Amino acid sequence: MGDPVAHLTAVVDEHLAAARTAEHGRSAHLLVHDGALRQSVIALTAGTVLDEHNTPLAASLQVLRGRVRLTSADGDGAELSAGQLCPVPRERNGLTALEDSAVLLTAVTAVA
Repeated sequence: MGDPVAHLTAVVDEHLAAARTAEHGRSAHLLVHDGALRQSVIALTAGTVLDEHNTPLAASLQVLRGRVRLTSADGDGAELSAGQLCPVPRERNGLTALEDSAVLLTAVTAVA
């Protein structure tokens, strides 16, 4: 089920440091895996892009640090800063770090 207790600030610090040394500019950690529920911290360096990908049944994105742009296949997008939370579009979507950033992705991957 992932870490029984995770301190988000420590996880963010650890994965931003790892992203800064990673060739691809990102690092991720699955915090919660409980049935259909997944929560992951994703750290990205400025300019790093997660290409468009399919979305789970339901998901939200909370910016823990930095600033990102969430994009969707229809060309719409939302710029989000630390402290902001939004639903992830149900169509293909992508994410671009506008500065070094960390997000909490909460996803439901199946119907109970």
